[in-house]
Amino acid sequence: MDLAQLRVELRQEHKDILAYWQRYAPDPEHGGFYGRVNYQNQPDPTAEKGIVLNARILWTFSAALRHTQHEDYRATADQAFQYIQKHFIDPQYGGVYWSVDASGQPKNTLKHLYGQAFALYGLSEYVHATHSAPALTLAKEVFQNMVKHAYDSKKGGFVEALARDWSPAKDYIISKYDNKEIKTMNTHLHILEAFTCLYRVWPDKSVSDQMRGMLRMFQEYIIDPKTYRMNLFMDNDWKIRRTAISYGHDIEASWLLPEAADVLAARNPSDKPLQKTIRDVGLKMARAAATGFDPNDGGMNYELDPDGHLNRERSWWVLAEAMVGFMNAYQITHEKPFLDKSVKSWEFIKKYLLDLKNGEWFLGVTGDHKVLGNEKISMWKCPYHNSRSCLEMLERLDHLR
Repeated sequence: MDLAQLRVELRQEHKDILAYWQRYAPDPEHGGFYGRVNYQNQPDPTAEKGIVLNARILWTFSAALRHTQHEDYRATADQAFQYIQKHFIDPQYGGVYWSVDASGQPKNTLKHLYGQAFALYGLSEYVHATHSAPALTLAKEVFQNMVKHAYDSKKGGFVEALARDWSPAKDYIISKYDNKEIKTMNTHLHILEAFTCLYRVWPDKSVSDQMRGMLRMFQEYIIDPKTYRMNLFMDNDWKIRRTAISYGHDIEASWLLPEAADVLAARNPSDKPLQKTIRDVGLKMARAAATGFDPNDGGMNYELDPDGHLNRERSWWVLAEAMVGFMNAYQITHEKPFLDKSVKSWEFIKKYLLDLKNGEWFLGVTGDHKVLGNEKISMWKCPYHNSRSCLEMLERLDHLR
């Protein structure tokens, strides 16, 4: 594909994603955004509203405002910030709830670190775009509560979840408490992502120290030094409890980890060696993840279980991250196969994942391209992976000129 044409298509797709969410996500009755909308763009006005969805909406429209200076995006970002501020922030114990009901009352008050991370991510990007002092204050408070209550000062990393008052909890969302899956790759990846975003607007030593510590945890415990794939579920001592090959997370981490190291090195020359190390690690992760890429259709497989079962589902978020991760690897190496995989990922998205009738992206398709699911908007189906991939690709394509 002509890269100039790719730019045109991605720029339009970014606009289309934002337009969809502005049209179908807002809840005119209860405020904020619907917790669920189906493929026919019909909302479920009774669905609970999750912090992950709302924080990702906040991040998406804040990033769009910062990159485009389109004032209409400011209004949606403001709406998302105000809703989180009013309904998700715990006024008694700090941090954010996992979910509220349709009317905005607390529903699941678990202090899941994955949810805290996305709240911090959204708030930090909102500060970056608007310079909001109240949002920065909230972002600092969320960060400080995460470190105070959930950071493991002895073994490193963060516990998966805590109760509303930050006491121990057994009600985990992503992992299995009964299997001692106390620390997870997924939550740590997004905590690092959030800390990186916060450091851009609040370059405090407490944040940079945490970022370095997180990168060390990835190197020592999460990334397998032989395969450069990530372990998924660990106990409190970082011993593996359960794992598989998650192609989407591996390719996503292949560029998120170097991004964190780049942000550190930009302010701290002493982090230059770390930057080089993590860049090399990220490249090896991209090479490993490439084994999940199917050259026959340009799709990325979802997961390979330890027993050898290959999940050939092509998920919307995996394809979005594949497009960016392979482009990042191409920028480092100038190896054309990486560029080809990035472009083919976009071609796959256009052919199989874009809903040309009702807008936005399907959740995914099977290995033989049958549409999966029936949710355009949900706790997990958000505008962050796909809108971010468009912005990241546009920025990287500009650097190729």
